[in-house]
Amino acid sequence: MVLTSETRNRVQAYLDFLVVEKGLSPNSLTAYGTDLTRFLDFLESQQMSSLDQVDLTVILAWLVHLTRSGLAPKSRARHLITLRGLFRFLVTEKYLSINPVKEVDIPKSGRSLPEIITIPEVAALLDTIDTTHPRELRNAAMLEVMYGAGLRVSELIFIKIQDVNLDANLVRVTGKGDKERMVPIGTKAADITRQWKDRGRPRMLKTLNSPYLFVARAGKPMTRQGFWKIIKKYAVQAGIFRNVTPHTLRHSFATHLLEGGADLRSVQTMLGHTDISTTQIYTHISRDYLMRMHQRYHPRR
Repeated sequence: MVLTSETRNRVQAYLDFLVVEKGLSPNSLTAYGTDLTRFLDFLESQQMSSLDQVDLTVILAWLVHLTRSGLAPKSRARHLITLRGLFRFLVTEKYLSINPVKEVDIPKSGRSLPEIITIPEVAALLDTIDTTHPRELRNAAMLEVMYGAGLRVSELIFIKIQDVNLDANLVRVTGKGDKERMVPIGTKAADITRQWKDRGRPRMLKTLNSPYLFVARAGKPMTRQGFWKIIKKYAVQAGIFRNVTPHTLRHSFATHLLEGGADLRSVQTMLGHTDISTTQIYTHISRDYLMRMHQRYHPRR
């Protein structure tokens, strides 16, 4: 039986998400793609045509198949992590209602630290934009708000006009699980967003109407891929030649707050993390910062 085109499109949507939201390198993306292709081939060999047919029994059969194929435990764990990410994405995007991998334990391994850029690099990135053109003004406002509030790209692009209170420097966003939260954005972000809202946005919309704050063509919200390309362009212009993605700004926001003395619970709330253990990964980076400061300034270093 052949998998439906819808099934393959959903898998491709997940791979696109990994590039745009997670900033995966080409090598990592290839590894994910290879793992998922192998899983899809297995589904076809089991006479399945859709991911809707996958349940816990199928996942366990897949693990048995990998074991019989001679894969080491570490490699099987990687395959399982890939599937967990895929099905979590499908449930979040409402393609599926149940994650069949959720109850399968994955051997714990060290979590990689998120990529960040420094405060001077953030300043260079934000200052490189010429805001005389409406489109550039919009881009500058989006970057300022993303870094100012630590938003996910999916939260940023769907902000509506009614969601911002520029007098109070607050923005309301809808995060994972349709949970709303209010996040402060800072004076600089509020000022340039006000310029965009009052001056740039009307020039881009012309006679069109749109509920979205940051509009693209025909008054529609910008795509994740579109915003990813914008960050890449400005990073190069700013002389930052590392892999800078929308998620890099979110990681940098959290790290810079912690380095500045913010408490973990506050950062958790602003990021919209349900579990504080997700936020704690940033403390590893900040500990490195504190060690450097201690070594630099302590009299008995």
